[in-house]
Parts: sequence; structure tokens; C-alpha cells
Amino acid sequence: METVRLILLIVHILGFAALFGGLVVQAGGPTKTVNTAMRDGVGTAFLTGLALVGVLEAGDDPVNHAKVGVKFAIGLVLLVLVMANLRKERIPSGLWWGLIALSVINISVAVLWSPAHT
Repeated sequence: METVRLILLIVHILGFAALFGGLVVQAGGPTKTVNTAMRDGVGTAFLTGLALVGVLEAGDDPVNHAKVGVKFAIGLVLLVLVMANLRKERIPSGLWWGLIALSVINISVAVLWSPAHT
């Protein structure tokens, strides 16, 4: 079960890397858009996050449901915003910055809200 958890965790991190990379690659350009890296990354991160919770629930260690709930909510908002703007030729700069902020917040929650800090 530990091997499955680690594989899901790696794929989860790669999903967020794709989302964040798809956002950052547009930083210098005048036009912001939802690209395939963002779409695939947010979908991968969201689905593997759900699978990770299932694996953790099946294990012996306690699951921090508050942390899971916060990450789920942020991830769902990211997923909805990316998918809702997928077919638009351009997205507003404020939405782009919002997606960056939500991504950084979600990563920060994952890293900083650890068992040592609860």
C-alpha cells in the first residue's frame, strides 16, 4: 500500500507541476490563456489527490480531514476555473494571477500543514 501511496503522490506532484508550469510559461506574454498543460495538470492533481485520500483512509495512520477538506476545496476551485475557461482565447490577467495564487496556496497547505505543525 505504501508503494501505491508514493506513486500517487509523485503523480499528484507532477500534476501540480504541469498546472504551475502552464501558468508560469505565460508570465512574459501579453495574452494569458488556459493551455493543455494547465488542463491536464489540474485534472491529474485533483484525481490523484482523491485517490491519495482513499489510500490514506485504508491505511493505519490517522487522516487530517481538515487539511484534506481545505486542499479539496482549493483544488476543486482550480479545476472549475480552468475547465470553465478552457475554450476562451484569452483569460483576464486577474484570473491568471488568481490561478497562480490558488496553486501556491494549495502547495503551501500541503507542505506547511504537516503532522509536526498540528
